[in-house]
Amino acid sequence: MATEASGAPALSGNVVAVSRDSLHRFSKPKAREIRIMAGLGVRGDAHAGETVQHLSRVTANPKAPNLRQVHLIHSELFGELAQKGFTVRPGDLGENITTRGIELLELGRDTLLRIGPEVVLSVTGLRNPCGQINNFRPGLLKHLAFNTRERIIRKAGIMSVALKGGIIRPGDRISIDPPDGRHIPLDRV
Repeated sequence: MATEASGAPALSGNVVAVSRDSLHRFSKPKAREIRIMAGLGVRGDAHAGETVQHLSRVTANPKAPNLRQVHLIHSELFGELAQKGFTVRPGDLGENITTRGIELLELGRDTLLRIGPEVVLSVTGLRNPCGQINNFRPGLLKHLAFNTRERIIRKAGIMSVALKGGIIRPGDRISIDPPDGRHIPLDRV
């Protein structure tokens, strides 16, 4: 876990890479920058919209709010997976923003992520890894979603909604603004 000198969790990190794809494909190609649109997500990305855009969820309820507008993954996960024999690069798991220095999975619901000079995202929950991950790399899913005696661990990143738009580029700083009140652990969305 990334920590400040005081031993508290790190409250900032940075953007390693950004990705988008206008088609519903598993992986997303890297981009030099992405534009976030408030209330919609990433301009030019298949998952942008006020209502749910993930194909399986559109079938279930096309009018449901889109709580998965922007997907983030911590780059530290790639090193962990490499030790298990899997090569994974930014955008490979379908994320829009690859980060460094932030324990994304430990954030609470409604945490604000301030990225670069303008963008504000609100964390909604965990990405629920699905069987498509094994189509990408056979055997990878069991390293991204597994049971412990206490709970199911999901490591495929977090989802968020766009509160304030703007441009995000690799190298941009990310600061964390925890919500007031008690910490609400992330669940799948």
